[in-house]
Amino acid sequence: GWQKGTLLLAYQSFGVVYGDLCISPVYVYKNTFSGKLRLHEEDEEILGVLSLVFWSLTLVPLLKYIILVLGADDNGEGGTFALYSLMCRRSRMGLLNSLHAGHGSVSSYNQDEPCKETRSSLAIRGFFEKHHSLRVVLLLFVLMGTSMVIGDGVLTPTMSVLSAVSGLRIKFPELHENYTVLLACVVLVGLFALQHYGTRRVGFLFAPILLSWLACIGGIGIYNIFRWNPTVVRALSPYYIYNFFRKAGRDGWSSLGGIVLCITGAEAMFADLGHFSKLSLRLGFTIVVYPCLVLAYMGEAAYLSKHREDLQSSFYKALPDRVFWPVLFIATLATAVGSQAIISATFSIISQCRALGCFPRIKVVHTSSHVHGQIYIPEVNWTLMSLCLAVTIGFRDTEMIGNAYGLAVILVMFATTCLMFLVITTVWNRSVLWAALFAAGFGSMELLYLSACLAKVPHGGWLPLLLSLATLLVMSAWHYGTAKKQEYELQNKVCLDHFIGLSSGMGLLRVPGVGFVYSDSVAGVPPMFAHFVTNFPAFHRVLVFVSLQTLTVPKVPPEERFLVGRIGRPEHRMFRCVVRYGYKEGRWDHFNFEDQLLVKVLEFLQLQQADGDGERCSTGSGEMSVIPAAPSQAVVDALASMSSGEIEYYAGGGAKKVRFEELPAAWRREETMSEVRELLEEREAGVSYMIGHTCVFAHESSSAVKKFAVNVVYGFLRRNSRRPAVVLGIPHTSLIEVGMVYRV
Repeated sequence: GWQKGTLLLAYQSFGVVYGDLCISPVYVYKNTFSGKLRLHEEDEEILGVLSLVFWSLTLVPLLKYIILVLGADDNGEGGTFALYSLMCRRSRMGLLNSLHAGHGSVSSYNQDEPCKETRSSLAIRGFFEKHHSLRVVLLLFVLMGTSMVIGDGVLTPTMSVLSAVSGLRIKFPELHENYTVLLACVVLVGLFALQHYGTRRVGFLFAPILLSWLACIGGIGIYNIFRWNPTVVRALSPYYIYNFFRKAGRDGWSSLGGIVLCITGAEAMFADLGHFSKLSLRLGFTIVVYPCLVLAYMGEAAYLSKHREDLQSSFYKALPDRVFWPVLFIATLATAVGSQAIISATFSIISQCRALGCFPRIKVVHTSSHVHGQIYIPEVNWTLMSLCLAVTIGFRDTEMIGNAYGLAVILVMFATTCLMFLVITTVWNRSVLWAALFAAGFGSMELLYLSACLAKVPHGGWLPLLLSLATLLVMSAWHYGTAKKQEYELQNKVCLDHFIGLSSGMGLLRVPGVGFVYSDSVAGVPPMFAHFVTNFPAFHRVLVFVSLQTLTVPKVPPEERFLVGRIGRPEHRMFRCVVRYGYKEGRWDHFNFEDQLLVKVLEFLQLQQADGDGERCSTGSGEMSVIPAAPSQAVVDALASMSSGEIEYYAGGGAKKVRFEELPAAWRREETMSEVRELLEEREAGVSYMIGHTCVFAHESSSAVKKFAVNVVYGFLRRNSRRPAVVLGIPHTSLIEVGMVYRV
């Protein structure tokens, strides 16, 4: 059974994950030899480049990613953010978990069995926990890696589609480049227009294309090796790398910026892990992808060693005439597939950032009812498309785009290496020696590539830097603003006893109905509600304070999602409910949220009554209870037997609508009975929602930088992102917004 499932996943993964890696043969040699690196008479350069390509492929995608980094997943999620949230959970090195040290822990927090802590891991942890600035730098570093992936999302489609289409100019040399650019734009628009169908359909559609592409390049590679120069096999020995640098010197170093392109897309394999399983990725890569790629590069080198004049378009020139058109066609399709990998990765990364409060609220569409990770974000999709078209039309030249692309790719890889160092020491608690080996081995190689790419910043390398700086500005400003806002709410929350005393003194009216008050605070009365009551002394007879939390785990099990507690004495009829989500989960994938909440409150009353400790809980603003996923029988009976009205709730798997007659004998105790009946009656009277409409300003005394970040950037983002009420799916007619000004 599991074998079949794994193979199916491995098959699907061809459509989504490796596309990016497999397209590289189209442009690697072309970009590598575009600079000063011209060929001398001997084969040294070609063999040196082939050797570099082979070892890069072996060390980075195979050894680093497939074998080592895939092991550092976060409950099946991959990507830079997953590494960061692993560290946040294990230690106080993160900035994100400090906001949500909430009630009770979630089982997936504790499921990794703790290993023995080493002295060094404690030392590194302590160092980070002592210095706040280091934690800020770490978060910025993670956000930089993330924003570089988003930069990749612009460059990958452009680069690969343009390279594929430019093959036309070999058969029609007189074709003006405007036509190839136009064709590339058409393909790009088509690719982005397909996105709203979702990953799974796209994956099934794309896998056969990619497999046939791999078969093509592998087969043609074998043909070229035997036809032109079987001796290229000796380039597998690293001696040729040394020889290459000895011969080519500085030009050899600057050509590394082109060689880096053969490992693009290794990061996408890790970021897309959430859609597949580790085993399926490992199988697909080692058995199919890796051998085909090596053969393709070897075949092309064999052809080049006999045809030095064809350097500029070696990939297409090396094709035997009979297969030229089919391969060009498949190449164009395959580049579209390759771009798919990074587009999916961009969507899933942006939705993680949004959930952890590092990205403005945007619309996220879940395209698959089974797999949570498969999403589509319209705004991001169209932004990416317009950026892609702009780059294609603006640069036109694959060489400049290649420079930009190499830099973006290598920066992401370097970020992953640094984070892995921290993961190996603080999460896996291995000795610093192993971590240092990992970081030094891969880091030194990546730094070498990085230095070559940085030299090309003036020639197109500035583009990803600019893109990722813009993204970084948006993300860090949003995170900073949100953190300041929550800090303000924490400092200004009203103490419960004070509030209850106040309400009895003011001659408060309790109007019929149920009021849901949404806020971020998990304790006390949110300042917004206190502000409302002091100006307008009336509120509903039943009051539920709701706060939604995103934890730094990918998914929260449904039976641990709801926490319900009572505020004050039973006659106050005030409850608090905390709803917890993982960063990979969409909110509001369930209907009729308020009915579900009410059912949870009923459950809570039932639980209290079953424990027979109504007295104990009623004294303080008691401890919270975790409410199980499926309603208990008593509540189902109660709902089934009330007189009028309907409530939708989950039972087992489906939703049931029930009508009410009178209550079952299960609830003998008077208080609980009357309370339950009252709750249901108030629900009939009507439901309204209260939410804060806050304006956040920096304090007059704050520095200019802070004023700019909070007032200008954060203010602009808040005005232009979706309103919280829309995100929460609150019906507009029963919404009360309370205006507040926060001076942070």
